[in-house]
This record gives sequence, C-alpha cells and structure tokens, in this order.
Amino acid sequence: MAHSGSHHPYPRSARVNQILREVISDELMRITDVDDRLGILTVTGIETTPDMRQAMVYLHSLSEEARVVLEEHRAQLQSAVNVQTRLKRTPKLSFMADPAVASGEAVEEILRRQSRDAD
Repeated sequence: MAHSGSHHPYPRSARVNQILREVISDELMRITDVDDRLGILTVTGIETTPDMRQAMVYLHSLSEEARVVLEEHRAQLQSAVNVQTRLKRTPKLSFMADPAVASGEAVEEILRRQSRDAD
C-alpha cells in the first residue's frame, strides 16, 4: 500500500497554529528589543479560524499598555507571518490574555486558601 506524502499525523490547523506561534514569538522578541513598553510576553497558544482568515494569539498575561503596543505593531507581526510562512493568506491577528492561565491561577489561589485554613 502506497504511503501518501501529504499525510500528516495531526491536522493542518494545528501545524499552522504552531508555525504562527513560533513566528509571532520570535517577532515579539524583536519588538521588545526596540519598544520596552511591551514588557515580557509569552505566547501560550494560537487559534486560527477554519478559513485561516483570523488568528487569536493567546498570551500569558496582557496589560492594557501591552495591548496598545501590540495593536501598533500588528502590521509588523502580520508582515513577519506573511514573509516567514507559505500560507495562502495571512490571518488577521487578535490578541488576548489566555483564559486558561487565569483559571489556573484562580484554582491555585483557592488551594492556597484551603491549605492555610487547614493549618
């Protein structure tokens, strides 16, 4: 039985999300070198729409100032995605704090409180 060269172990969207995460993370490091308002940001994930026209960039945390800076540099980030990937179209990037991180921090705080109350 012939093995198809186009078969991949995981879906295209997951591969695209991973590539976008790498490109955007690298570009954010470059932007941080010239714009210290951004601070340290960690890209925790990317979620593209099925048509690949939009991508939500999830960050560990996102202050209002960092959100403004990201909006100012959106064209630069999208340009980097366009240059460094072979996508048919460059998705429009949106940015938000990762809700999973906030949920995890809330659970940790509850556990700390319970631990203190038990002592």
